[in-house]
Amino acid sequence: MQHSSFNQSLLSFLQSSPTPFHATDSMRQGLLENGFIELFEQDDWSIDVGGKYFVTRNESSLIAFTVPHQDVNRTGWRMIGAHTDSPCLKLKPNAHVKRHGYHQLGVEVYGGALLHTWLDRDLSLAGRVTFKTNKGDIVSRLIDFKEPIAVVPNLAIHLNRQANEGFKVNPQEELLPILCGVDQELDFHILLAQQIEHQYPKSDVASILDFELSLYDTQPPALVGLHKEFICSARLDNLLSCFVGMKALLDSQEVCPSLLVCTDHEEVGSMSACGANGPFLEDVLRRLSPDPEHFVQSIQRSMMISADNAHALHPNYASKHDGNHAPSINHGAVIKVNTNQRYATNSETASIYRDIAAEEGVEVQSFVVRSDMACGSTIGPITSGEIGVPTLDIGLPTFGMHSIRELAGSHDAYGLYKVLARFTGRKELMAK
Repeated sequence: MQHSSFNQSLLSFLQSSPTPFHATDSMRQGLLENGFIELFEQDDWSIDVGGKYFVTRNESSLIAFTVPHQDVNRTGWRMIGAHTDSPCLKLKPNAHVKRHGYHQLGVEVYGGALLHTWLDRDLSLAGRVTFKTNKGDIVSRLIDFKEPIAVVPNLAIHLNRQANEGFKVNPQEELLPILCGVDQELDFHILLAQQIEHQYPKSDVASILDFELSLYDTQPPALVGLHKEFICSARLDNLLSCFVGMKALLDSQEVCPSLLVCTDHEEVGSMSACGANGPFLEDVLRRLSPDPEHFVQSIQRSMMISADNAHALHPNYASKHDGNHAPSINHGAVIKVNTNQRYATNSETASIYRDIAAEEGVEVQSFVVRSDMACGSTIGPITSGEIGVPTLDIGLPTFGMHSIRELAGSHDAYGLYKVLARFTGRKELMAK
């Protein structure tokens, strides 16, 4: 796959994935189109040598894997990890609010969002809705309004003269999006029912029971810059890594057992049934290696590459970086290191990646946070700590992480894909 067509597919994936539910469904469709078989956790599994499979949990997390031979305990797994969620504004259960002549929506902040970036954007609404049919069945469906139906207007500078001297957004009072004026009738549950019927004719909705809905920016992803050297989009953290991991798995040589895990709730700590700090990955791996001794053998012959975006050196804020560890956009993926184990990288896992990147002619960079600043974390240390797999933390250099619209390099994603695709086919990781 060439660089330009790869990026166009990436943009399409980002556009079709406004929520973790939609991202998981987008990956599900891509896997089915490429011959993968869907498994269900509540069923018995029959795994054939040469088979390609995937399973989802909560419709927001996914694990896909290939089984080219039976000796997984001899070769281990080549694992790629990412997460499906991004910071956003999520609706509260009693979402409908009427204030001062307007219909609005009550929201909670999910994750560490850059709140001011949500102001003055054309917003839509997407997520999962659970309802009861007239037959008495309880059903869930994914919905996406797609059109801009809401906005959070900024306050004019005339009413806040100190706005440019430091502006703090109050999420309880100042982030409620406006839907319409109160001269228009609005029943929010009826609105959801109408959207379900629009997307799924003959859904037979009797009543809305509950929902998990998020606002998102309707501006589509784009290649920007004088020479189109940047990708600008919502949810690059971390749907970019989900897409790259999926493409690497699809195009792997199928020599070694390979696995992609994309989990929800990383931005809020990963502690959930479908998060990296939950049992999803271990549940799947133990079903594939039910013998306890073989399970440990396979894990210790495996490696996980946890892919999550990294902080590029911002030319306007260069002092925020350690001068010797200041990654540049479009100069390769970034190996992330932290001596306090906020990242799971060690010298051996880093060396394996560097060696594969050299074979592919792809640049590699390093990131260490300034010693006087706190360091974020990823699913890498969680996964490594939960199942004991040797792990590398890596990510593409990015500007504006956790903004409603982030910026990455249009060359970096393809480079990472090339390395990950080769990684999935590497028989020997380290000499014995």
